[in-house]
Amino acid sequence: MDIKIYHNPNCSTSRNTLALIRNAGVEPEVIEYLKTPPDRARLKEIIAKAGLTVRGAIREKETSYAELGLADTTLTDDDLLDAMLAHPILISRPFVVTPNGVRLCRPSELVLDMLPAR
Repeated sequence: MDIKIYHNPNCSTSRNTLALIRNAGVEPEVIEYLKTPPDRARLKEIIAKAGLTVRGAIREKETSYAELGLADTTLTDDDLLDAMLAHPILISRPFVVTPNGVRLCRPSELVLDMLPAR
């Protein structure tokens, strides 16, 4: 099964999600998005396929969220995407992409119904 995880190794939820995928007998493509962030088109696609809004896919708990004034409700999706691309730490994690769909796996267990039965 072809699975990709947009992973941050410093995030316990991301690490747990990766472990659940591997425990299902699948070795995913691990994309450390802080090192190699998706381009704008791919980020928009992932967010849309996960059924989220751009605002719903941004990490509000990050320091840079407040520093950049991203709580401002007049900001457009393009403004938020610009911030996420300039500061990838703002991208929520982990996004998992499988043939069964795309999901933001918070909590980690949300990945389980996307995986092949063992």
